[in-house]
Amino acid sequence: MNSDPIADYLTRVRNAIKANHRIVEIPSSNIKKEITKVLYEKGYIQSYKFEDSAVQGSIKIALKYNPNTKQSAIVKLERISKPGLRKYAGSETLPRVLNGLGIAILSTSKGVMTEKEARSQKVGGEVLCYVY
Repeated sequence: MNSDPIADYLTRVRNAIKANHRIVEIPSSNIKKEITKVLYEKGYIQSYKFEDSAVQGSIKIALKYNPNTKQSAIVKLERISKPGLRKYAGSETLPRVLNGLGIAILSTSKGVMTEKEARSQKVGGEVLCYVY
């Protein structure tokens, strides 16, 4: 039993990038699926596939690398809100990552989205992680 499945998700992706893997497989959950969709929409991963089985299912993520330099599109993944200390931000106090170059992924009442989308919809929520 994992106490923080989102941190486990981010760690698996981080480890796969450091080992230069093309594909990483992660146990599935609804929040992980939504985070994966946001990463794909913002261009941080190449593709993804949800495989549902009887028990839990899995997410297969194809990581994105620069063909010339072999450097990943994701430089850093950082977990912000932890089970022991939740971090929330209102619509006026949403964080900016690298002065707008990165994204913060939030869990809001309207679903999982980036801080830019949350700012435009004037909604706050729990700051899950930073990606850049």
